[in-house]
Amino acid sequence: MKKISIIGAGSFGTALAVVLKDKDVDVSIWAREKEVVDGINESGYNPSYLTDIELPKNLRATHSLKEAVDHAEMIVFATPSHALREVAGKIKPLLGGKEIIVSIAKGIEKNTLMTPSQILVDVLDEAVLEDQIGVLTGPSHAEEVALLKPTTVVSAAYSKRVARIIQETFMTSRFRVYLNNDIIGVEIGGALKNIMAIAAGIVDGAELGDNAKAALMTRGLHEMKRMGAVLGASMDTFSGLTGMGDLIVTCTSKHSRNRFVGYSIGQGKKLDEIKAGMNMVAEGVKTAESVCQWSQENGVEMPITEAVYKVLFKNIPPAQMVEELMTRNPKEEKMI
Repeated sequence: MKKISIIGAGSFGTALAVVLKDKDVDVSIWAREKEVVDGINESGYNPSYLTDIELPKNLRATHSLKEAVDHAEMIVFATPSHALREVAGKIKPLLGGKEIIVSIAKGIEKNTLMTPSQILVDVLDEAVLEDQIGVLTGPSHAEEVALLKPTTVVSAAYSKRVARIIQETFMTSRFRVYLNNDIIGVEIGGALKNIMAIAAGIVDGAELGDNAKAALMTRGLHEMKRMGAVLGASMDTFSGLTGMGDLIVTCTSKHSRNRFVGYSIGQGKKLDEIKAGMNMVAEGVKTAESVCQWSQENGVEMPITEAVYKVLFKNIPPAQMVEELMTRNPKEEKMI
């Protein structure tokens, strides 16, 4: 790749820029906020995200989408899933038609219930082909990626050729990329693990114990499979990096923003209070609303997702939701 443009200078977009620069790739990064652009260009630090990470000296940031996209062979969308449609719409008229498009967002769009790659297919129609769109996802906290700690993720796309290009572009001795041909499955895993991380945080914050957390993660994986089965995903995907792998790291790590939200709720704080104190997006909050809507519309039972939604948006006390989950009708343990 002669030039790669990362759209979004949040924590993971910044971390990926570090990975690519470590490979001596020509990469630029676009930020909406002028102070972030100035900070990266003038001080070599992102003033808002990963603030203690010294960035490569030749990494350049821009506030201009046109400048960012111009001559780029690959465009990486590192914006939150709820902002993806808007930003992609602004970039569409700037495209030349041959770019590889990559999403690293994890979520389900409200109302449309589209995954990030589906949003890009929808918005960029007639500008690029569906086969030019893919995703990079997996258990990868930005804080560790930026420090070049060993990380393993997955590339998936609507064509195997593009998935392989993404793999080859990002693969390093510290950032290992596997191919996966199940793009819907890896995106479902990436979205739902954030919901489960909020639930896991609630368990930790309320000191409900390791038994409860283990059960929650296991049954959360079950909900991923239920959604995936309806949408045509491969069940094997959920045993891999973007299913169980992402679920483990997001439910247990100190770096997880979604777990932090749940932990704070488990300690008695309200969602508005928690969000006011965060400068980064916890994707699981919006995703819980979207996936709960999806489960109701499709008649798919997803009790943990529904419980998280009720705690977040209906102000149901966590203790009450735990009681409701534990006293549901007796069932067999089925894998789907």
